[in-house]
Amino acid sequence: MVWVVGAVLLGASACSSSGSARATASTGGSSASTTTVRPSGPVADVSHELTGGNGVFMGEGDKPDLAAAGYVEHEYLATGTASSYRAVGPQGHDGRWHLTAATTAPYRTRVVVRAPANASDFSGNVVVEWLNVSGGVDADPDWTSLHEEITRAGDAWVGVSAQLIGVEGGPVLVKVPGAASDLQGKGLKKIDPARYGSLHHPGDAYALDIYTQVARALRAGGALGGLRPQRLIATGESQSAFALVTYYDGVQPLTHAFDGFFVHSRGGVALPLIGSVKSANIAGAISGTPVIFRTDQSAPVMDVQTETDVTSVLSSYGARQPDSPTFRLWEVAGTAHADAHLLGSQASSLDCGVPINDGPMHLVAKAALRALTDWLATGTAPRIAPRLSVIPGATPTIRRDADGIAVGGIRTPPVDVPVAVLSGQPGPNPAVICLLLGSTKPMSAARLAQLYPSRSAYLARYAADAAATIKAGFVLPQDRAALLAFAQPSLVPA
Repeated sequence: MVWVVGAVLLGASACSSSGSARATASTGGSSASTTTVRPSGPVADVSHELTGGNGVFMGEGDKPDLAAAGYVEHEYLATGTASSYRAVGPQGHDGRWHLTAATTAPYRTRVVVRAPANASDFSGNVVVEWLNVSGGVDADPDWTSLHEEITRAGDAWVGVSAQLIGVEGGPVLVKVPGAASDLQGKGLKKIDPARYGSLHHPGDAYALDIYTQVARALRAGGALGGLRPQRLIATGESQSAFALVTYYDGVQPLTHAFDGFFVHSRGGVALPLIGSVKSANIAGAISGTPVIFRTDQSAPVMDVQTETDVTSVLSSYGARQPDSPTFRLWEVAGTAHADAHLLGSQASSLDCGVPINDGPMHLVAKAALRALTDWLATGTAPRIAPRLSVIPGATPTIRRDADGIAVGGIRTPPVDVPVAVLSGQPGPNPAVICLLLGSTKPMSAARLAQLYPSRSAYLARYAADAAATIKAGFVLPQDRAALLAFAQPSLVPA
């Protein structure tokens, strides 16, 4: 696997008109509904299934056991002619951008579909992940974080190869050591020419419209084996989350292609629009003007941020905005942009000078996804969460207690009943990947003895904190056992 950071049956013919569609969509703030008009536009042709070669390629730590979850996987070509966009006027901090179509180019990319094997198990939700390419291959970090909630809810998941590097290869922003490091930067066409040799991506200028055209195909039932979606949720992590900021502010007002947005670990800026350059330079854009999600759209946004994301190089602090009837921000203490759960079996191959973050970020992310799908289905908005405490200044920093644990934000038992300091702060290794992995620093025996008179006292406090976290809505009741499994009583002096 190569994890990456910044880091879709009735296939319509390419470039055909989808026709205007009306759908009931929640306003986000109440149980009232509005009618969303979806303008017509080109639709990706997803009628041809990909087979052969070495099977579906995905940069992920561990291959999912889909059969055990009652799911099946298929992969389809997505073809058509996409438009690039150019800005009319400034792209300011408020996100109220005006984009217009510019040039066009043919594309031939792929989508991966994971869906319930039995149609009766389908929830009506389709989670559409903009696959992440910062590691030089297509990867699915949000599937890795969310798949347990996706499969138990009966949602379908679709991964879209929206960007050039995943298909054609190109620069590797984050190099990850490991058994598959030789694949980084190659792209699908070189990784498996027998399966993917016919693909063609015209460049990241067309990625936004490719994503829209796949969404239109999915809404019509394409690539879903007869399933008819009720709600499409745009999803992306890290560099892909940057792209969703651009999409929400510039393209969603034109297309209304998605019902909701799950944005995970965004930076302060948005993915830049580009012209003739083939791939977007997110590293070069990261110091640009912070951008919020525009506030005049009806599609709700659930923005989930780790401690690393808020300050550090990503600095989403500059794009903080108030919660509203269509926006929620959850910042999670003691978490890192990437962690041991996201890396899976690859975590053991990394040496960052200290153990990398091993916190329960994925458990909070699953609760956030449930909160968003409930928001869309019922109009009941998610809970408003406390923000991390930040010391402002030229270089904002997270406020920490005497143990080095972040103050504020969403709390979990490993943070509030600690035996180690979970942090978004990295270890001493200056490698880019290590800057994003945070740390897990064991507490001294003397400090643990001060905190807990016995192991049973530690476990009692931990269990009580877990119950409070679940009651607050920041971890799901179905994940109680997983949350309790993070307890480490053996570290407390006997």
